[in-house]
Amino acid sequence: MRPVCDYTDYFVVATGRNPRQTAAIWDEVHGKMKQEHGAAPRSVDGVQEGTWILADFLDVVLHVFTPDARAFYRLDELWGDVPAVEPEAIAG
Repeated sequence: MRPVCDYTDYFVVATGRNPRQTAAIWDEVHGKMKQEHGAAPRSVDGVQEGTWILADFLDVVLHVFTPDARAFYRLDELWGDVPAVEPEAIAG
């Protein structure tokens, strides 16, 4: 994101099949970030509804969508000019 955005380095976009699964994805990411990196999000929104959970970890912004919400908001198209990076490339 850095070439076109000055507030974060990465967007992580994930999809759960339904709000229950998006909440489970969020719970897992949140737990691992806290446990393994001591990182807590600056802000989180959408957990109650579960159709689009947004967590701001400053350098990384996590988006967890249901399929309908992902299709509606079309972040992949909106930010389509930003190069995709595989997670292994970031971690290594």
